[in-house]
Amino acid sequence: MAGTSRGVMHQHVSYSLRISQHDIVGVGEAAPLPGLSIDALPEFELILQQTIEALQSNIPIDLTAFPSIAFALETAQKDLENGGRKLIFDNQFYNNQTPIAINGLVWMDTKDNMQTQIDEKISQGFDTIKIKIGAIDFDQEIALLKYIRSRYTASEIAIRVDANGAFAPNDALEKIKKLSDYELHSIEQPIKAGQWDAMAQLCQTTPLPIALDEELIGINTSSEKLKLLQTIKPDFIILKPTLLGGFAQTHEWIQLAEAQNMGWWATSALESNIGLNAICQFVAQYHNPIKQGLGTGGLYQNNIESPLCVQRGHIFYDKTKSWGESR
Repeated sequence: MAGTSRGVMHQHVSYSLRISQHDIVGVGEAAPLPGLSIDALPEFELILQQTIEALQSNIPIDLTAFPSIAFALETAQKDLENGGRKLIFDNQFYNNQTPIAINGLVWMDTKDNMQTQIDEKISQGFDTIKIKIGAIDFDQEIALLKYIRSRYTASEIAIRVDANGAFAPNDALEKIKKLSDYELHSIEQPIKAGQWDAMAQLCQTTPLPIALDEELIGINTSSEKLKLLQTIKPDFIILKPTLLGGFAQTHEWIQLAEAQNMGWWATSALESNIGLNAICQFVAQYHNPIKQGLGTGGLYQNNIESPLCVQRGHIFYDKTKSWGESR
């Protein structure tokens, strides 16, 4: 179960896209996220089948409207090129078990259960905690932050909060000011996406660094991306390759953000270990010191067995472990 201000998810359907050549198979994952992905459509499976048929017939396809398929195709092609070994990007994450520092994610739940999650994440060695807010009473969410700060300073435990657009524009700044009393690292997407002027105003007046997340979805051209960044001027952007259309699109966001002196980090979007592995290897290309959001694969009861391991606030690729059968 995964709870956010958009509701609770009890299951997530994902699809494996396979490309083969001379007995070598490359695998990618298409897993549109309901309520968030622009291609989370009832007819998605039919669209995916039509895409495969077009590829088999060498018919040019435009996947702009289907970012999760673009991500799956790009992953499968890179896997095939590298011998079908789940090697997507050749770097130290895959080759030498070099870990990536990640945050510990606390999902929406009752206040008591969220407090239990916080304790568990800290005991597991996470020194950056990300808390989903906006679904329960705001005073209870403040109490959770007070609970952490009564025990740990900001130098010991960094706190990120993610509102998933839950705040209303007219009271968002007041709530952010209250949140800032607890020395937070940042707040993600305080108001709903698409309100550029209101978000820009928040970024100008906020006492907390603001990170854009949902705001990036569906923005595909270089000019649109640059316009968004220059209009809103966020402190950070958050990158989900499944929602943005794959690695090339995500890389462009990184280049544009860095040119504007904006920070970034990447997160998984409830992919299985197939997608998570690809995103981890992509992130490792950049040597970004900011804590990433790459641990959501542990939610699943029927995930694909993989060499991905999370320990002490880091994710790494343990080559002593094997991949299970992908679906």
